[in-house]
Amino acid sequence: MKIDWIDVGDVDDIPIMGARVVRSADGDIAVFRTADNSIFALYDRCPHKGGPLSEGIVHGRSVTCPLHNWVICLETGEVEGPDHGCAAQISVSIDGGRIRLGLPRASRAAHG
Repeated sequence: MKIDWIDVGDVDDIPIMGARVVRSADGDIAVFRTADNSIFALYDRCPHKGGPLSEGIVHGRSVTCPLHNWVICLETGEVEGPDHGCAAQISVSIDGGRIRLGLPRASRAAHG
């Protein structure tokens, strides 16, 4: 599958320990910025009940779902124990302070 790298904005567009939503043909993507300025992207659906991860609390390199407090690792998308599941991860590239997401060619992202 071919990947398109889509520019979705500046790193500074996302608050530290916050998130921003990017719309795509495959569903909303939550783009997170951690306290150490790392950027991660996951589909904006908790694997438990589909809660909006973009509205969760970012701590360390994890996000806590606002619906049922499931903790998801931003680096892997894996749910941290004792629960099980995985949120689909999106590849991220930073170029000159700009965030680029690696999306399957069929997807088209737009700023959200």
